[in-house]
Amino acid sequence: MEELNKKQRMFADFYIQTGNATDSYLRAGYKAGGHSAEVNASRLLRNAEVLKYIKERNEQLDVDFIADITETKRFWTELLRDENADMKDRLKASEYIAKTNGAFVDKKEVKGAFDGIIEFGFIDPCKDN
Repeated sequence: MEELNKKQRMFADFYIQTGNATDSYLRAGYKAGGHSAEVNASRLLRNAEVLKYIKERNEQLDVDFIADITETKRFWTELLRDENADMKDRLKASEYIAKTNGAFVDKKEVKGAFDGIIEFGFIDPCKDN
């Protein structure tokens, strides 16, 4: 497969930043009049190498800039332990930590037939059953 040329790479980088293909096409240095910029930008976004480059760059940006769960939990823990932080923020951090550790169970609605009888059974652990 071919490598991207300079304009294709610039187009992809601008597109990652803005999400606007037509503007990115023009900012990358391509010349076009009328609807040509839209058409050619759309064509570039279907180019396999351009798509591959955009995907790889986005994955790298995710690694570099987006906090993963470990980093997020560290942040919440630091906030929880910060005695100078507002109490409401510390409590919210503790709630988030507890939720990510599975301390709360979401309410579940169960639909179906119910005959009005609930039976409870207890097992005596000291008695042979």
